[in-house]
Amino acid sequence: MKQYSAEMPVASICNGTVIDHIPSNKLFKVAALLHLDTMESPITIGNNFPSKVLGRKGIIKIADHFFDGDIVNRIALIAPNVHLNVIRDYKVVEKKSVELPSEIVGIVRCSNPKCITNNEPMPTRFSALQGHEKGVIQCAYCGRKVIGTEADLQ
Repeated sequence: MKQYSAEMPVASICNGTVIDHIPSNKLFKVAALLHLDTMESPITIGNNFPSKVLGRKGIIKIADHFFDGDIVNRIALIAPNVHLNVIRDYKVVEKKSVELPSEIVGIVRCSNPKCITNNEPMPTRFSALQGHEKGVIQCAYCGRKVIGTEADLQ
């Protein structure tokens, strides 16, 4: 196995957002969820960097772009332990953790083939469960429960 330096081989950004500690196998789902393909800002995506916690991790750096809380919290659906850093003048000025929103609309496909959302043109609607089922979402129409990190995104 190759050894890599402790320094990240990804350039710093002056202003923008860094999403770090993304599980390597979830990196491209996070990129799709954030619609990075439609952004005009410079974006750096790195994958399979060494991580003491994850083994391997992904990172996304978006120059001159800042997300509102609703968009960022959607990441918690598939990567609940990511770190989001706001960068200004090359310095981290804010660190955020993502939290699963109480309601997820139009992002996740219901796995129940008989669910109305799979048979009628309407947005899906899931609620985040609390307590011992934390990380589980439930379809508001048919009641099907899905583990958030295993959800099928639309």
